[in-house]
Amino acid sequence: MSGLTEVSAALVKELREQTGAGMMDCKRALVETGGDVEAARTLLREKGMAAAGKRADRATTEGLVGVIVEAAKASIVGIGCETEPVSKNDAFQAFGEQVLRAVHAGGPSAATAFEKERTELIAQLGENIVVAGADRFEGGTLAAYVHPPANKIGVLVQLEGGSEELARQVAMHISFAAPGYTAREDVPDEVIEAERQIYANSDEVASKPERAREKIVDGMLGKRFFAAAPGGVLLEQAWIHDASKTVQQALEESGASVTAFARVSVAGS
Repeated sequence: MSGLTEVSAALVKELREQTGAGMMDCKRALVETGGDVEAARTLLREKGMAAAGKRADRATTEGLVGVIVEAAKASIVGIGCETEPVSKNDAFQAFGEQVLRAVHAGGPSAATAFEKERTELIAQLGENIVVAGADRFEGGTLAAYVHPPANKIGVLVQLEGGSEELARQVAMHISFAAPGYTAREDVPDEVIEAERQIYANSDEVASKPERAREKIVDGMLGKRFFAAAPGGVLLEQAWIHDASKTVQQALEESGASVTAFARVSVAGS
């Protein structure tokens, strides 16, 4: 074949429907492969992989987080992209739904099986596309929350005891407060010691009597690190639904405890 005119519109349409690639890209691939649709598909995929490599370092601060809570399971997936218009693209959203359904059926590791589709989508949309996070919980009291209207931050929560409404309130709290740990005992000792040294070496503490410094550092550690939001420990944060109590107090009132949580953000926060 010697030119674009020798590739029929029907052939271009067929390849475009199969791959989702742009019309001109489909034409070029068919010209390069002599009208062989399968070879053109392979060529487009190779070009997609090359494009994915070039775009791999580009920041993805847009995208969507999706959740499913059904059949005693709760799943979450975040798909990141570079711009808001792409996050609203039908092909982008269909890819996210496909990954989410796979994670719900097969667990978080199922998200790794979509590399071919991801690279093809990068070639089609011209942006870096990433799976920003994936998780699934089974059993217990489950709930999910995705923060509207952007749907860029989502949370899964698994409680022992309590109600689905309480679990959803905890998920909403986590979306805003972004805790790093569930309980104080989950924080590595070296992290706590590093924080303690920062406070102990501060001018604020150094100006106090030496006998009082350790107690002051303990108080600072509790208020400024363990109870911090964002960061800190979930159970020690002020409950966003009633700041007069901690999350732990709110849970204890309902006879519930947090088994696990997952927070996925495509916004980098």
